[in-house]
Amino acid sequence: MSFDRLIPLRVQQLPNGYLNKTPLFQYLLLSICFPMWGMAAGLNDILITQFKTIFTLSDFASAFVQSAFYGGYFLLAIPASRVIRHWSYKLSILIGLSIYIIGCTMFFPASRMATYSVFLCALFCIAVGLSFLETSCNTYSTMIGSQERATLRLNISQTFTPVGFLSGVLLGRYLIFTEGDPLHKQMDALSGEAKRQFAEQMLQRTLQPYQFIIIVLIVLLVIVAITQFPRCKPKTDNEQDSQASMCETLRYLAKNRLFKFGILAQFLYVGMQTAVWSFTIRLALQLDPHLNERMASDYMIYAFIGFFLGKFIANLLMAKLNPNKVLIGYSILGVASLLYVVLGNDFSVVWAAIFTSTLFGPCWATIYARSLDAIKDKRYTETGGAIIVMSIIGGAVIPVLQGLLSDHTGSMQTAFMVSLICFAVVLIYFTYLQKVNLQDK
Repeated sequence: MSFDRLIPLRVQQLPNGYLNKTPLFQYLLLSICFPMWGMAAGLNDILITQFKTIFTLSDFASAFVQSAFYGGYFLLAIPASRVIRHWSYKLSILIGLSIYIIGCTMFFPASRMATYSVFLCALFCIAVGLSFLETSCNTYSTMIGSQERATLRLNISQTFTPVGFLSGVLLGRYLIFTEGDPLHKQMDALSGEAKRQFAEQMLQRTLQPYQFIIIVLIVLLVIVAITQFPRCKPKTDNEQDSQASMCETLRYLAKNRLFKFGILAQFLYVGMQTAVWSFTIRLALQLDPHLNERMASDYMIYAFIGFFLGKFIANLLMAKLNPNKVLIGYSILGVASLLYVVLGNDFSVVWAAIFTSTLFGPCWATIYARSLDAIKDKRYTETGGAIIVMSIIGGAVIPVLQGLLSDHTGSMQTAFMVSLICFAVVLIYFTYLQKVNLQDK
């Protein structure tokens, strides 16, 4: 018996790559990978607040935490798709988990060297691992069962993601942030060698969440390694026919209007989500000077709880209603709530930002599944999924633009106009999808 058959598999693969039924253990194990990248992303929002004070950064410069993180996704998504095409989804998951572990261990020398650029390198390495994970897990979740349930299946897997976001913030709140005065006030009260030592002590606190993550990742890596997974690749009479070249694939996708619109929508959605979450803590700190970082992080906890509830409610609605209509409703409310963030004049705008997070819930999974569904020739699925993951680069671009606008205007609220425009385009995308579906009927 081979090593990966210790936990066996009993399903039938269909010619189009889907399965006659979903293997529950494998699907659950696959879904457990989703909160692992949510945990890393949730910690980024903590690190932005911590690094901004310790390294004396502008809002623009602090947003480069997200640029380093999501830049790794962009660069490695296509190589990850090649691994899937030539070998398997499982191998891509194992590679992703392994590189994720390496990235987490890089925080240990980074904390000793105490330079912003070294931390960014560690975050980039983590993102390389996550690029392999997301490229494989998102597409695999749509394929590991019947085609009719692909969108719902991915949305259910994605419901695990906010658990990771919430865990990341909680780890940061209790292991990185401290009680007492806000960090900038503690830093301002010191000078010289005492200030340098205090800054190093605060950087050392960033190690503790990653120690916990490494342990979880090692356990997950071992379980995935000993579990057999289905291939979920389309069957053809001629093996050569199933191996489309990169140039052929890109030509096909470049002519696919729905797919290209989906890439734009995903780029803007991820950028908007990242920007809103990156600056929610900063917005709370700016509007209430009595808050410290640990207290302000509570609002991110509320945001991620809202994100989970929004995704859960959307799953229930999409089981009975057209997913496009559900997302149109969510997007309309999202535009309205972000408009209030921009125009409001008291602390209630923070709660509006939190409500916006509730409306993010079903966006990523639905855009991803709808974009994959636009690829009718399933030979291009792996590369198409990788390109959708590459659109995560929006998380590197939009927060920087929002931070730049904040620095330029001196108003964190005004800067949320960038996210508002992004949500408006997502609304247009789902409205267009609904129109296309009605025409097809």
